[in-house]
Amino acid sequence: MSDLPPLPDLPVTFRPTRTRAVLLTAGAVIFVVISTVGLLLPQLGPGEKLSFVVTGALIFGVLLWLSRPKVVAEESGVTVVNFAGTRRLEWAEILKVNLRVGDPWVFLNLSDGTSLPALGIQPGINKQQAIAHARTLSALVEARTVPEPGPHEG
Repeated sequence: MSDLPPLPDLPVTFRPTRTRAVLLTAGAVIFVVISTVGLLLPQLGPGEKLSFVVTGALIFGVLLWLSRPKVVAEESGVTVVNFAGTRRLEWAEILKVNLRVGDPWVFLNLSDGTSLPALGIQPGINKQQAIAHARTLSALVEARTVPEPGPHEG
C-alpha cells in the first residue's frame, strides 16, 4: 500500500489559496487607492478622474486573472484551469502527478507523452498546502486509473 493520503469526496478544487488571497487583496487595495487619489485631485477633469478609476480597474483585472488557476477533480476527470486556457482530462489520460523540488507548480505527465502544467497547485507562498494537494491529486489519479492488462493477464 502506498503512503498516499485518504481520498476526498469529489468534486474537489485545488488552488493556491494564500496566493489568491494576496492577489485579490492587493488588487482591491490598488483599485481603491488609485481611484480615491484620482477622484480627490481637484485639478483633474472628469475624463482624467475616470482614467484613474479605469486604470485601477485594469490593474485589479490583471491580478484577478493571475488568481484564476485551479485544478478541479470530479468523478469524470480533471479540469486544469491555467492563465491561457482550460483543459479537460479523463482520469486515464493522467499517468503521474509531479511536484519536484524547485518546480514552480505541478506537472501532469499525460498518456500522449506530453506534460501539462497545473498552475492551480503551486508551492509559492504555501509549500505545505501544495505538497498536500499534489499528494491528494496523485492518490485520486492512482485510485481512478485502472491499469491495462499485460499480455499474460486477463
